[in-house]
Amino acid sequence: MTDAPSSDGFAWLPFVDRLADAASAAILPHFRSAMAVENKEALAFDPVTVADKGAEEAIRGLIGADYPEHGILGEEYGDQSGDAEHVWVIDPIDGTRAFISGLPVWGTLIGLKRHGVPVFGMMAQPFTGERFSGDGKSAYYTGPGGERPLKTRKCAAIGDATLFTTTPALFKGADRAAYDRVERAARLPRYGCDCYAYCMLAAGQIDLVVETELKTFDIMPLIPVIEGAGGVVTNWDGGSAIEGGRIVAAGDPRLHAAVLEMLAG
Repeated sequence: MTDAPSSDGFAWLPFVDRLADAASAAILPHFRSAMAVENKEALAFDPVTVADKGAEEAIRGLIGADYPEHGILGEEYGDQSGDAEHVWVIDPIDGTRAFISGLPVWGTLIGLKRHGVPVFGMMAQPFTGERFSGDGKSAYYTGPGGERPLKTRKCAAIGDATLFTTTPALFKGADRAAYDRVERAARLPRYGCDCYAYCMLAAGQIDLVVETELKTFDIMPLIPVIEGAGGVVTNWDGGSAIEGGRIVAAGDPRLHAAVLEMLAG
């Protein structure tokens, strides 16, 4: 067993980098290859590949070896968190649909909670060599663009905002009407990108992400990155985003407040 860092936050970065390296080694040989794709859902298309499973196995193996007392919640192999003080939340490939389509806008999400509170998160994109990390107080980028702090940009008005969502087709009934109000008011709506959209928000490239039907492993690892860069992320009611569901992330708190009002009608 390895001694845990004496403090939370970026003290965990060396270990999380190891986890990301192991996931990358499991994933990259399969990207843009002729691999088999399984469907996890009977009534919809929810793809999973050997790369998803191999990456989560690699991450779980390292956590189990170094911190066996820690809990783990992962997309592919379920909840083994129990009442652990530290719980790792893993999505080995967030954006599997992009992955099987050959588009490099997927990523490995690795988050750490302590007593239920996010203390560190990373999105690693091994094909581009980029990593976006945060602890809720600060956030940093490493990759081809050089190492630098992440900082959201100012944008108070929805009419000036660039908006991302995975696809409007995910919104149903009243939620679709609410989302459409926001999209019609935004300057530039764009679709796709999954976790990469949230990282572009943290990097100050876009202003707003509105989504629905997220699971905790889709969003929890991104919360420390967004908040560390100066952004705000909640559910549509303004509450915690940790458990997923309907999510709003904005780079500017003023924009976030305005969009919550628009979604509420």
